[in-house]
Amino acid sequence: MAAKTLFSIHRIKRIPADTVKQLGLLLLTVMTIFPLYFMATNSFKAREEFIANLIGLPQSPVLANFDKILQYPNLLRWFGNSIVLTGASVILCTGVAILAAYAFAQYKFTGRNTLFNLITPLMVIPPIVMVIPMFVMFRQIGLVNKLGGPIIVYAGLLLPFTIYLLRNFFVTIPKEIQEAAVMDGCSSFQVLTQIYLPLSRPALVTSMIVNAVWVWNELLIALVFLQTEELRTLIVGITTSLQKRFTLDVPSLMAGLTLATVPMIILYIVGQNALVRGLVAGYDK
Repeated sequence: MAAKTLFSIHRIKRIPADTVKQLGLLLLTVMTIFPLYFMATNSFKAREEFIANLIGLPQSPVLANFDKILQYPNLLRWFGNSIVLTGASVILCTGVAILAAYAFAQYKFTGRNTLFNLITPLMVIPPIVMVIPMFVMFRQIGLVNKLGGPIIVYAGLLLPFTIYLLRNFFVTIPKEIQEAAVMDGCSSFQVLTQIYLPLSRPALVTSMIVNAVWVWNELLIALVFLQTEELRTLIVGITTSLQKRFTLDVPSLMAGLTLATVPMIILYIVGQNALVRGLVAGYDK
């Protein structure tokens, strides 16, 4: 028995590392794709078929769920609110992050590494722990039920990741390029706009796509800070409108979320090449 156990352990140890990596990636792929599959398939099911068959393909596909969503009077308004929030948050965050990342990457000042090391851990702090103090503060300054409030919150929450990504890309640009530009009479701002930003396009596109997807799909902050019907985002509007006190129309909810996902899928398809290059180009020094 002991010999058989040792033989089994020996066989397990002989499993190639590449096989383990491939199995891990396959598992992650399934975990990522399954929610999309569940959402898309159930959006074409009637309520009775959904209850009887949760994860199977629709046997009798219907479009009534999509018709129900498209008949909402505020659907276009919610869609416009999502576009404004996403676009403004990403632009504000990217502009501030560019300046901060450039300073961290190219200038030596007291406490630079300490400050950078304090910023990066903020990426792992869940937004839910900051919702109550932010809501109290924003209510005092009159930014609740105004689009400007969530825009500032989103930009602030996205800054640590964006600074980290751009800084790690900026440090890969040779300093000789900056020195040559300065010798030619360029100011620091011209070096940033004419040299660093064009060379950093993959990292910029990556950060903007990742941030846009996060803001577009965010629910909690938009639900707390935008409490009126007209100011709801697309995700919040669809979710809250279909949820009653004791019931939830899941197929219609899946149809609404499918429609809400389409713009982000298009965004990813358009920028996927730059997204991949940006994710693998930068490294920490």
